[in-house]
Amino acid sequence: MLRSISSFISPKIVHFAPDEIKRFGHGFHHKGRTYVHHSGLHPHESAFFRLTLPQKIILLGLIIISCFTLIIDWHTTLVILLAALTVIYFSDLLFNLFLIYRNFSKAPEIHITDEEIKMVPDNLWPTYSIICPLYKEWKVLSQFITAMDNLEYPKDKLQVMLLLEQDDVITIDYVKKYRLPSYFQVVIVPNSLPKTKPKACNYGLLYAKGEYVVIYDAEDIPDKKQLKKAILAFNKAPPSTLCVQAKLNFYNPHQNLLTRAFTAEYSLWFDLVLTGLQSINAPIPLGGTSNHFLTADIQRLKGWDAFNVTEDCDLGIRLVKNGYSTAIIDSTTLEEANSDLINWFRQRSRWIKGYIQTYLVHMRKPGQFIKRWRDPHVITFQLIVGGKIMSMFINPTMWAITILYFTMRSTYGVFIESFFPTPVLYMGVFSLIFGNFLYLYYYMIGCAKREHNDLIKYAFLVPFYWLAMSIAAWIAVYELIFRPHFWQKTNHGLHLANLELSKST
Repeated sequence: MLRSISSFISPKIVHFAPDEIKRFGHGFHHKGRTYVHHSGLHPHESAFFRLTLPQKIILLGLIIISCFTLIIDWHTTLVILLAALTVIYFSDLLFNLFLIYRNFSKAPEIHITDEEIKMVPDNLWPTYSIICPLYKEWKVLSQFITAMDNLEYPKDKLQVMLLLEQDDVITIDYVKKYRLPSYFQVVIVPNSLPKTKPKACNYGLLYAKGEYVVIYDAEDIPDKKQLKKAILAFNKAPPSTLCVQAKLNFYNPHQNLLTRAFTAEYSLWFDLVLTGLQSINAPIPLGGTSNHFLTADIQRLKGWDAFNVTEDCDLGIRLVKNGYSTAIIDSTTLEEANSDLINWFRQRSRWIKGYIQTYLVHMRKPGQFIKRWRDPHVITFQLIVGGKIMSMFINPTMWAITILYFTMRSTYGVFIESFFPTPVLYMGVFSLIFGNFLYLYYYMIGCAKREHNDLIKYAFLVPFYWLAMSIAAWIAVYELIFRPHFWQKTNHGLHLANLELSKST
């Protein structure tokens, strides 16, 4: 690992000198530490800083104003606050309803037929680089190699890079003993801060030889024809399309209740919500895997934000801000659904922390948003990223108020009603009665579209899943404050033990 410059204690960022860039890659020094992110993205454009000075002033101002108004008139302050939360909740409900409608009315994803694929001779397919970051995931290496070998793509046109961290000695030793196919390449990522997947992907991008590049996780099993479909999808998509995103789902949906709920969520998100977003040319938060690019394009965009722990979401928003778009293709990559609750909390809190990072990064100049308020991307960004974050914190509050109202109505009913003016009350009642039903129904539709018909009944357990997400959201806030760039590692391969148990019985 690069040694920190202990003598350097200025809070300012000092970028690497040309000789340091040549030796180590793109990076900088800050407060006595050295960061090597292997990207041309400026730290001020990344999640390296949680809040800028203007954001701190705005946040502090809101806190002071809230405290002052609570002292002056606490009841009116709470009425306004609850009204704002209700409007956000109601808006998110209507927006999702609109996306579901658009999905069925437009069929926006790009379809590539087998006949279209067969029309292209093998010698005309371009070179393709596959980047696979591996960190302590040697258990699923065999599965990944099989998945890559099953890809229906000329192997002489493939470059599959296994990105191994320098300090992951166990995985490195395991890979050395493994007889890898000739089109595989092992790339050792130098040990440096930050220790994140996007940092590793940026390093891997430096070695990409293909005309196209895609990210796959170690546990992924992509559609065998996905690479060919992605290339043809670029030809069908509008010229502004810089990324082609495949859908994600799971190969272990029935392992336990958690995997069933997780599968229902992914079926809704990738088969209905993201395709609905595509139909209105809205910003699309990318999946962490199976996003395809022309190599030159992703290099021009300066790669991934090495400090954002949900780098896929950030990149999807950054694409739109630079005038580009994402297209969804009708191709699926199967992943492992998290089957362990503690492991799920680590994964989900990291995702939520990354969403918060993304929101803060792209709201660093709120004046630009105010000037461009007529731009629909500004509004959809607030709903897609900001609204999703806020809803995780709103849910428990609204549920607690509702439960208290109905269980102790004779005692507190009139008091609770005083916080909800008539229009707000109607929105709240609609969200309670019809909204929650619609959200459950969305999950059912997602399962049905994905042909997980046996999972539809488990949609009734989704409220417990939402509660778990709210808990994960508070964990994310803690992490953002005390460990903003820490990558909560998700353990993969848990399904393998279940498979071995099934075989033994």
